[in-house]
Order: sequence, then C-alpha cells, then structure tokens
Amino acid sequence: MFIQQLYTGCISEAAYYIESNGEAAVIDPLRDIDDYLQLATERKATIKYIFETHFHADFVSGHLDLAAATGATIVYGPDTRTSFPVHVAKDGERFKLGDITVKVLHTPGHTLESSCFLVYDTHEKPHAIFTGDTLFVGDVGRPDLAQKGEILTTQDLAAMLYKSLQEKIIPLADDIIMYPAHGAGSSCGKNLGPETYSTIGEQKATNYALQPQTVEEFVKSVTEGLTAPPQYFPINAKINKEGYDSLTSIFEKALKPLSIEAFKAISASDDAIILDTRRADVFTNGFVPGSIFIGLEGRFAEWAGSLLPFDKSIVLITEIGKEKETITRLARVGFEKMVGYLNGSFDAWQAAGEKIDMLIDVEVDELAMDIPFDEKLLVVDVRKEAEYGDGHLKQSINIPLDDMMDPASMVNLEDDQNIYVHCAGGYRSVIASSLLKRQGIHNIRNIVGGWKNILELKDKFTIEKTEAVLN
Repeated sequence: MFIQQLYTGCISEAAYYIESNGEAAVIDPLRDIDDYLQLATERKATIKYIFETHFHADFVSGHLDLAAATGATIVYGPDTRTSFPVHVAKDGERFKLGDITVKVLHTPGHTLESSCFLVYDTHEKPHAIFTGDTLFVGDVGRPDLAQKGEILTTQDLAAMLYKSLQEKIIPLADDIIMYPAHGAGSSCGKNLGPETYSTIGEQKATNYALQPQTVEEFVKSVTEGLTAPPQYFPINAKINKEGYDSLTSIFEKALKPLSIEAFKAISASDDAIILDTRRADVFTNGFVPGSIFIGLEGRFAEWAGSLLPFDKSIVLITEIGKEKETITRLARVGFEKMVGYLNGSFDAWQAAGEKIDMLIDVEVDELAMDIPFDEKLLVVDVRKEAEYGDGHLKQSINIPLDDMMDPASMVNLEDDQNIYVHCAGGYRSVIASSLLKRQGIHNIRNIVGGWKNILELKDKFTIEKTEAVLN
C-alpha cells in the first residue's frame, strides 16, 4: 500500500493519492490535476476511483477533469445528488483497490453527504481513514453550511455530526491513521491544529469534539464562536454539485497577453476587475490606478474568493511568468471569467507613460511620532474582529478586510483624514489599501509589518483589549 498526501498550503487543503498493486485512487482532488496524473504515471498505476468526501465549499474539486482524463469512477457517499454521473455509495459499501479495500462510512453533519473512507490493508486490518471535513486535527467541520433548499438548521447538522462521531469514529481503533481534508488556516472549522494528519487515538485524547459529552453540550461547543463563512463557499459548493468548465477551456480564454490598449479597453468597457498579484512590496511602489491587490505570496485564492465578484471579468497584472499559476489558483475557488493579462506586466504600463498610483509605506516608529501631533490621524485595523479584540491601538477603528468590498463599511472614513492602515503582518493591509483607493479614498499610509511590528514598540503606544468594534 502506498499513500501520499498532496497538501496545498495557500488554501490549507489536503488531497490524497492511494495505491495498491497498480490500482490507484485520488481523494478530494484539486481542480488542477496534473500532480495526480504525473504520480500515477511515475508509479505505473491506473487511477480507478476518485473518492469525494463531500461537496467542498472552499475549493472547486478536480473530480470531473480527472474522471475525463482517466476514466475513473467518481464516488460520493449516501444522500448525494449531482448533475453529472457519479457512483452514490451505500453506507458500508466496499471498493477493491489492488490488494486493499476502501469502506464508505457515511458521517453526515458537516454536510448531508459527508462520508469518510476507511482503508483496510491486505490482512483486512483497518489502517487509515480519510475523514474529509468530518474530523480535523483538533476540530470538526463546521455545521452551518447547509445548501440552499435544505430544511436544516445549524443545530440540526451539529446533532447529526455528534451521532456520526459517536457511531462511526469513536469506535475505531486508536492506531488508525487519520487523514483530514484540511489543516490550520482553513475556514471549514473553527480552530484546526497545525498538523495535517494524526491518529484516531490522539484525537480521542485531545480533540474537544471527541470527549465524553451530551449531544446538547456538543452542539453548543461546535456552534459557539462560528464566524460567517466566506462569500464564495456556497458558490463553490454549487459548482462542485452541478459541474464546471474544464481547466483547459479556462486557460484558452484567460492565457491571453493583452496590449496596453486592449487592457484599457476591456477594463473600461466590461467594468472589469483589475487584479494585481505581484508581491506587496512591489505593488506599493507603483500600480495601475483602480487595481485590487491580492498577492500570490499570501492566502491568495481564499482572499480572492472572499472579496472579488464572480460575475465580472478579471484582467490580470502578474509577475512575468506567473500568469498560469495565477489563473490556476483563481480557478481553484471557482473564478472562470479571467479574460487576459497585461503583456509585459506593470513595467510595460509604466514605460508607456501611462498614469500610475502608489501607496505610502510607513514604519511603526513614524506612526508613533505622528499620533500625538496629528488631529486628523485615524488608524484602520483590518484584522478580524477576534484579533482586534485581543489587542489594538486606542486610536484605531476595526474594519475587517472581509467587509471592505462593501462601500457601507467606509462611511466613517473621509479623504481629508490621515488614514494609517495595518493588519497582523502587512499582507492584508495592502489589499485593504488598494480597496480604499479604488473607492476614492487616497490619503492612505500602509504600516509596514502591521501589528507584529507595533508590538515590538508597544511602549510607544496605548494598547487596549476590548471587544472588536464594528463599523
């Protein structure tokens, strides 16, 4: 038996390749399928099955493209309804894969069709379980993602998840290796641990959701403190259920170098989004006016899905050579309307003498010097509410980055204010500053290093710990 985890850090997603005696399966594949095909080719194996633990909400699965490329059967658990052919497995159904067996355990709760896949070795001993979003390291899947048309409350799904864990997971042997679909940073749970795999025994000992408790206690513990899911979650779940265009067809539309004139024409006529994916420290030194910055170096796809509209065309400005990577990572979260990229990137735009914009970067010590003497100074903290509540500058207001595409969140901001923007480390604040500029607020300074650097000079500031302020 061969098992390989293929982990994609920017969206905290784990897909898996499992193989026995020349037959392979892929569990929860991403939309870009080349790694799975290459692995099977290198190992001289045939991909027989594509096992999906549920309809993913945080990324578009590669099930359709991978099935088309390999002829493999797509397998979902019970209660699955799709717009394309799949094998809907029964609870307890077994699938032979070379000399091993994969058993379906229906574990509804995160979603109705959520299922785990228990792998038996050649001696029919349970060896590993792929838990999808049912069980994470230190957490469980959030139960508030009921799809449109489902007459279920968050509490209903949480109660179902409790039953699934009690009946299907807790009785398993402690030495079984547990492989979840996500790691730390994922919005599919509240507080996932840093490891990307564990054992059932370790989770029984340490995971709050597996401790002895009543169903009422469990429902309360898994539903308390849930923040709103990102805006793209229902969009991605719908795509995964109903189908999508192939990634190849998206490349055909999106991998088009645009002259400056063509770039300007599309941006104006289609009311397109200009998305700049270069590094933050490069973007602040010069960018095309009206651009939205979301750099590839951060949690790019997640922030793109959370902030950008899916119904508008997107034209790209990328580091030269990063065009295909940018398109791939956008497609992972369901974007399909990319229409080209600026040929020669920003350098070509600047060399042509076109108008440019910039962001002013300031160091933390400069902020400390300005605060006592500037009556119009306002600090905008774009971290999440919980981060803000754990500690923030007295002079700051909290506008979480997630809210900043809504003009209503800017009602307390005026362009004659001296606005200093910061996040935790400097990535989100550049995104936020680009959004502010796009909405006509230009007197902005980006605080380099964000809260991390502020804390290094905390004696120069007044820091408060309160509940987050909503604006």
